[in-house]
Amino acid sequence: MPAATVPPSPEPAPCRVVVCRDCCCGTAKVPGIDHAAQTARLRAQVPVRVSDCLDVCEQANVVVVQPSAQGRANGARPVWLGLVNDPEATEDIAAWARAGGPGVAPLPDILDLHTVTPPRRRTAR
Repeated sequence: MPAATVPPSPEPAPCRVVVCRDCCCGTAKVPGIDHAAQTARLRAQVPVRVSDCLDVCEQANVVVVQPSAQGRANGARPVWLGLVNDPEATEDIAAWARAGGPGVAPLPDILDLHTVTPPRRRTAR
């Protein structure tokens, strides 16, 4: 009887990126941004999901980097980034996500300037 072959284990799921593209993000309300190119650039590096409004319109364009399974196992949570309105910020996000993202690769200092608090974590004043 031949030995059973074990299929190769799949690559671990990478971190994923969510881009907001609704009422403010991804629209002419944020002028001078090629929203389609930004989304395409991120998609060229990591899986991307386009979302309706993420409810932080004052921070448009919003990008959320979700940790991979490994990142979650390391205790990471999604990182919300706002005012992602220039190609350099998009490149920084793509490079960080490609390197592993939250819980795997340290957040680059420059992206720390873009972090925003998700709506569900805001406290009433």
